[in-house]
Amino acid sequence: MKRILLVLTVTLPLVQVTKVKKCWGKLGTCRITCKESEVFYVLCNAEAKCCVDPKYVPVDTKPSNSTGSQR
Repeated sequence: MKRILLVLTVTLPLVQVTKVKKCWGKLGTCRITCKESEVFYVLCNAEAKCCVDPKYVPVDTKPSNSTGSQR
């Protein structure tokens, strides 16, 4: 009986899987810190960033208007 409890005590924490929260249309992952190969573009919540591969982040192709006037 003690052996069964020991085995369960050791294996149950290994079996538990934390659920990964997806973001950015399922292309990103919510994390506290992004990996070196990832960037964050939006926040998942107050404490987590949406870490995304840079190839999925949109690039602003419009020229910036530095004078502030509109034509």
